[in-house]
Amino acid sequence: MISISRTEENYLKAIFNLCEDSDNPAATNAIAQAMNTKAASVTDMIKRLSKKEIPLIHYQKHKGVRLTDSGKKLATNLIRKHRLWETFLVEKLNFSWDEVHEIAEELEHIKAEKLIDRLDDFLGRPKFDPHGDPIPDADGNFTFRKQILLTDLAVDKTAIVVGVLDDSPSFLQYLDKLNLILGTKVKVLERVEYDGSNRILLNEKQEQILTNKVCQNLYVKTL
Repeated sequence: MISISRTEENYLKAIFNLCEDSDNPAATNAIAQAMNTKAASVTDMIKRLSKKEIPLIHYQKHKGVRLTDSGKKLATNLIRKHRLWETFLVEKLNFSWDEVHEIAEELEHIKAEKLIDRLDDFLGRPKFDPHGDPIPDADGNFTFRKQILLTDLAVDKTAIVVGVLDDSPSFLQYLDKLNLILGTKVKVLERVEYDGSNRILLNEKQEQILTNKVCQNLYVKTL
């Protein structure tokens, strides 16, 4: 088994997310921003991860960082644990979806794989977490679905809210105030050319004006 620290795990997860979002190697500065640290610290960590007995990253100077298969496996497992814990906290302990990220950041570093497997079984092997993000299975496989941003939903078309791009507490709390949660049915009644704002019908009964920024951070699945 690879010996890896909590900080090293966080770096692997950050690199995984950066590469997943862009399909390109993760740049040092981007990793530094994601980890809220200095580029020099990232460079030191890159050297450490690349010198593991089983290398966890591929690094080429000026070309960025990619995870090895071993690095991807560790990062995916960390993401699995994080999203399962978020699901448990919301579904079984009645936390709201804006409260669980920081707690799951702590719980994801628990090493007991039997515990995580039993947690997965206890929850009914969920495919998505409370924010709509896919939960990888024990083999690291993600379940993907056809989804688009609300900004791309055509006028007069109806869809279901299935996820959020921005999972910050402030955004989630704002959505709660609008009663705009996962599973909400939305129909675009009008899109304003001037500022990209949208007049939306929620659950076939309530009209709401949503800014372009809000719509850019909501994933929907068309009906």
